Amino acid sequence: MTIIIDDAGSGDLLFGVVIGAYRSETQEFRYGVVSVKYFQSARFLRKDYLKQASKTVFQLLDILHFKKHEPIMICKGYIFDRAVKDLQKKYGDSPIDRIKVTGESQRLTEIAYLDEIRNLGYEPLKEREEKRAKSFFHMLRWLKENPDMIKYAKTGWPRLSKYRLFRRSARKF
Repeated sequence: MTIIIDDAGSGDLLFGVVIGAYRSETQEFRYGVVSVKYFQSARFLRKDYLKQASKTVFQLLDILHFKKHEPIMICKGYIFDRAVKDLQKKYGDSPIDRIKVTGESQRLTEIAYLDEIRNLGYEPLKEREEKRAKSFFHMLRWLKENPDMIKYAKTGWPRLSKYRLFRRSARKF
């Protein structure tokens, strides 16, 4: 059996990152979240989100009752670099492949992320994947209209300091 691991939300302004694990043969799907706090302030600069992503991957493998001989296909995204090293250290090189995740695993992980940001009260753009910049500014406008929700924004990105909304709130994180 094969486990496919993907992420959603790592490039978005809102929420943390959803990490999904999908066992293709049984269509079993589980996900975990790397909290937004790891994308804010000093934690972001220390890249603590990489350690948390690795922990989340191992938790999901436990939930899916991963067996050492099973192949793991894991997204090529940077957020998984530490997880891959940790997996190789524990299981060796053979069962781990870096891939561009598509299909059902990607779809389910994306749905989980969209559900999480909807739980904040934010309604994402339908074409958000095709129009990243438009999605960013849509989220930014939503935060300006809902400043109490800035605690759910990835404020650690240095380029955000050019936006007044983040200069004011930078002290809070």
